[in-house]
Amino acid sequence: MSSFTEKYGKSVVDKEGKPATISADCEYVGLYFSAHWCPPCRGFTPVLGKFYDSHHEAKKFEIVFVSSDRTPDAFAEYFKEMPWLALDYSNRDLKTELGDLHGVSGIPTFIILNAKDCSVV
Repeated sequence: MSSFTEKYGKSVVDKEGKPATISADCEYVGLYFSAHWCPPCRGFTPVLGKFYDSHHEAKKFEIVFVSSDRTPDAFAEYFKEMPWLALDYSNRDLKTELGDLHGVSGIPTFIILNAKDCSVV
């Protein structure tokens, strides 16, 4: 099986939209399906952000925002509020593929994957 980085790493970006690297010692990757227009998402994002800031280095995990925003501008505005990485907004096919693969039927949805083999934890 392929690691998360091998399978999807080229589609992960930082705040400037540049390719981002997930650390080789990362053990878990959280996929955060969310959108700016979604009130429950807007409530959960700050809570998840506090947890991330407190634990991501010690627990060796990364979070990747998978946006359901309707426009690139809405994505960019919402992503500014998050301390983690994101799936490149322009890769809508991969967003759909990941949602289908993990049975995402609503947002917010948070799925934790083993970073080494992409299995759901």
